[in-house]
Amino acid sequence: MKTCLIVIDAQESFRHRPYSTERDMPPYLAAQNALIAGCAERGVRVVRVLHADGPAEPSNPFAVESGHVRPLEGLAPFDEAARFLKHRHSALVGTGLDVWLTRNGIGRLIVSGIRTEQCCETTTRHASDLGWEVDYVTDATLTYDMQQPDGTPLAAADIKARTATVLAGRFATLCTVDEALARAGAAA
Repeated sequence: MKTCLIVIDAQESFRHRPYSTERDMPPYLAAQNALIAGCAERGVRVVRVLHADGPAEPSNPFAVESGHVRPLEGLAPFDEAARFLKHRHSALVGTGLDVWLTRNGIGRLIVSGIRTEQCCETTTRHASDLGWEVDYVTDATLTYDMQQPDGTPLAAADIKARTATVLAGRFATLCTVDEALARAGAAA
């Protein structure tokens, strides 16, 4: 089955948000870069998706005008099979990614990127509902601590565990980097 790695929102915009921390960035980048390198070695196509929204002003880190809607520093460069700019949580809404995947005969997606519980999880659920097989590489996703509605802190590790729990077996196969690469095999 033809596989494609999707690198979602691994962009500098996040480093300019008040909740941003570098605490989990090194292990995320190590996993993400290993996944990209492994896919490149196997001839698996790698697609970059970036996110832009909000006011088109330089002060908004998710506005193209800010200069931050660009690949994350520390992310290994890679040959993009395609690049898409999204304005919604799912990378499959209004981008043309679904058309590109279909035209290229892609049957399995490897999902990675930033934020675990938002764009990565949403894209995974959407892709599964549209019929793609999805491998979700939790280690190659990144998120940040949040605050629950009652004010209780929610650690990034707990958010990642919750996302893995709700996706496993329903919307995706949870994989380590090595497992996702083994499942991808050589490009068909």
